[in-house]
Amino acid sequence: MHILSREFGGLHWREDGDPNGVPLVFVNSLGTDLRLWDAVMPHLSHSHRIIRYDLRGHGLSDGPDGPYAMKGLAQDAAALMDTLDIQNALIVGCSIGGMIGKMLAATRPDLVGALMTCTSAARMGTPDMWQDRIAAVQQGGLAPVADGVMARWFSPAFQLRPEIALWRNMLRATSVDGYVGSCHALLAADLTEATAALTMPVLAVAGGEDLACPSDHVRAMVASIAGARYHEFAGVGHLPSVEVPDSLGRLISNFTKEVFHD
Repeated sequence: MHILSREFGGLHWREDGDPNGVPLVFVNSLGTDLRLWDAVMPHLSHSHRIIRYDLRGHGLSDGPDGPYAMKGLAQDAAALMDTLDIQNALIVGCSIGGMIGKMLAATRPDLVGALMTCTSAARMGTPDMWQDRIAAVQQGGLAPVADGVMARWFSPAFQLRPEIALWRNMLRATSVDGYVGSCHALLAADLTEATAALTMPVLAVAGGEDLACPSDHVRAMVASIAGARYHEFAGVGHLPSVEVPDSLGRLISNFTKEVFHD
């Protein structure tokens, strides 16, 4: 395990693969940690340099009190990449992780050679929705909202599988401060203009059964980016890395080969 010192504490990260390979940086979603990508890892080439980290206030990373901002979350990713001397990477981000990837691409384009967003749009949810979520979690913690979140995260078929308990437990183990802080970032973030200005290759992935970021929101984002492409996994919810890790892994590998001629 590795820790990057930030002004708020430590940012937990890990590295796999070839340190001289094409860098792939994975950014997790709200209420998960870097294990979100575990099942995808066997389907990626060992010739890649693979970096994963826990968002502030998630997993083994520390989290400051108070609201977070998308710019600050992107600065965490930039600080990690600068420390590891990584540039021109493929950023793969899920949900808020995709928004962090878009913010990073807009503010530090030297770090981002290509961007792959999973179940992420230029704006996610509504301010009222996030305010309600923040109030509920501040009052009762994450346990009371966990079942509702599972219904938004996963397809009906996956919700019948016993391993859904693992993801419910991961959510419930997330720091309340980290979760609420990230909700504030999502509440305030509107990346419509920044996303439309992106010039690097972009591949946006949607889930046909995603209730947290419906596929039509992803399509609308893709339509605003010159040259961006869209891929939808039918029958899949908000976390394709969990429901279809083999298919997502192949998609990542093919996109990497195409963009980086790897």
